[in-house]
Parts: sequence; structure tokens; C-alpha cells
Amino acid sequence: MDALKGFAVLLLCQSAGEALARLAQAPLPGPVIGLLLLAALLNVPALQRPVAAAADVLLAHLSLLFVPVGVGVVTHLGLIGQYGARMAVAIVVSTWIGLATTALVLRALLARGAGARGA
Repeated sequence: MDALKGFAVLLLCQSAGEALARLAQAPLPGPVIGLLLLAALLNVPALQRPVAAAADVLLAHLSLLFVPVGVGVVTHLGLIGQYGARMAVAIVVSTWIGLATTALVLRALLARGAGARGA
């Protein structure tokens, strides 16, 4: 029963996020706003156990969520054959850019923190 309550909380947060995104014409997608709402609601102790139960059910069946992706890959094998190398290069380059950016920001923040402590 807790899992059903947890699913209800998850769906309500996503629906509220979608509604807020559309009403406010927010630059963030509705599911992101819903996730922020959920993060805030998880501070309520009464909601923690039902959401945890729903998360356990979803994690137990996580492999099923990859079935649509696999079907999409099989459906578009021609496109992957045609553009696969370009897609792989784009994925690798964007991953390295993300990692480099994260490392540079971390280095700058650590240097700023060390400078503030030393002063």
C-alpha cells in the first residue's frame, strides 16, 4: 500500500511540475520542476516511507525501462549505421568537454575556498 501512495506522490509532483511550467512559462521542463517539488516534499517524514517503497519497486524492475530504448535502437539501425560514427564522436567529445568543465570549475572553487581560509 505504501508503494501506491509513493507512486501517487511521484505522479502528483510530476503533474504539478508540468502545470507550473506551463502556467509560468518557465524555462525549466515540467519534470525538473516536479523533481524539485519532490525534493522539497521529502523533508516531510510522512512522505519518506511511501516514496522509498515506490522507489524500491521501480529499482527492482529497472531493466524493463530499457526495453523501449532497445526497441528504438533496433528500429533505427539504418540511421545508426549511417550516422553511428558521428554520434559516437559527438558523445565522446561532449563527455570530455563536460568532464573538463567540471574539473576546471572544481579547481577554481577549491582555490577560492583555500584563498578564503588563508586570508
